[in-house]
Amino acid sequence: MSLSPDEIQARIDRARTIQATLSPEKVVAAVTRLFELDPVPGLEDEFTFPAFDKPTRQRIFGGQVIAQALAAAARTVDPGKPAHSLHAYFLRGGDEAKPLHFRVHRDFDGRSFANRRVVVRQDGKVIFNLTASFHAPEPGATHQAPMPDVLPPEECPELVENLAADPNVSDAQLERMARLRPFETRNFRPASTERGTQHYQWYRLAAPIGDDPLLHRAFLAYVSDMGLLSSSLLPHGFTWSTPGLFSTSLDHAMWFHGDIRVDDWFVYVMDSDWTGGGRGINRGLIYRRDGTLIASAMQEGLLRVTSPAPDA
Repeated sequence: MSLSPDEIQARIDRARTIQATLSPEKVVAAVTRLFELDPVPGLEDEFTFPAFDKPTRQRIFGGQVIAQALAAAARTVDPGKPAHSLHAYFLRGGDEAKPLHFRVHRDFDGRSFANRRVVVRQDGKVIFNLTASFHAPEPGATHQAPMPDVLPPEECPELVENLAADPNVSDAQLERMARLRPFETRNFRPASTERGTQHYQWYRLAAPIGDDPLLHRAFLAYVSDMGLLSSSLLPHGFTWSTPGLFSTSLDHAMWFHGDIRVDDWFVYVMDSDWTGGGRGINRGLIYRRDGTLIASAMQEGLLRVTSPAPDA
């Protein structure tokens, strides 16, 4: 099945009409509220997040719980020690219709470094855990991988254009995605015939969020789970909407290298080294527009493909 150019344009127009009715400030504020966890009365280092009033996903978005756990850990650390790394495992799918419970363990506090473990539960069962390390800034030798030659965001198609052209993305899915995007997103992917693994996405938060460094790190952690897993799908001609494909994150690691602002354009350059045994490795480097490397990410994902049932 394929869509005609007129059908694709009609879908793009519909998605943009939906986006035009939404306040960017309200969409960004809704994501910001995800990181505002409630302390559990009488229990130190424990926090909760309520169930969604109107769930929109079958499973909680992985970037959400990564960012929430990072925010919970940071609330127990001296603000002079920003997060420099995190390592996380997704153990069970989360349910938006149920509250989340976060338990922070203070494993280490030193002069330069601090370390925290965060265990996230639903219905008393562990669904996710994260270890984060925090480091007081200090001088040192400096080098970085140069930013690859990428098109500027103005020359890349909007994400909604790619989604609208995918016949496996239903009208309802396209409309839902048009409503739930706190970031302006432009992306580039190699032609399917090339079977390359490198692709990139430009992001810029749709509204300002002030200057709190933790909030910018939380948003970057949130977005780091967008698109990364697809790197290991590209060599096989798959996308997340391919019939019969089940994909989900197994683990996620991230390193923060310097000052971060998510309300300016930054580019997430992604590729994959390997797939096999139902799993795939995905790598990402995040650069500011001026070429400064601000973060690195790695993720292993589960990739299962079943043949679609034959037509009756």
